[in-house]
Amino acid sequence: MIIVYGLKERLTARKTQLAEIIYHCLNLEMDIPKGKHFIYFQGAEAEDLYLPSGRSENFTAIEINLMQGRTEFTKKRLIKMLFCELENKLNLAPIDVEITIKEQPAHCWGFRGMTGDEAKDLSYSIYR
Repeated sequence: MIIVYGLKERLTARKTQLAEIIYHCLNLEMDIPKGKHFIYFQGAEAEDLYLPSGRSENFTAIEINLMQGRTEFTKKRLIKMLFCELENKLNLAPIDVEITIKEQPAHCWGFRGMTGDEAKDLSYSIYR
């Protein structure tokens, strides 16, 4: 599950591109097939969002929820790849992007009627 936060008017105009970039980076770095994760866009009205100091109205926060298992190296490369792709393809300055990876043990996930530790048919490895 992935949640993308920002100003509603800015997110609305970029949803498709943001999703494509996120899916592309997850696939390249973690071998997660495109479209495997749910992406939710949480757009706020300008009066409801207090931006961090020095950030523009393009500020975008990305929260990536994963099952535990990836190495520190893999997670750092994913973050850096996202910064590069967002800047190159959407002209989002790194100062306007924050990325958080949240991990939970596989038994804390539930999908397709089972817990994550029961799923033996994932098409990708969480240990990478």
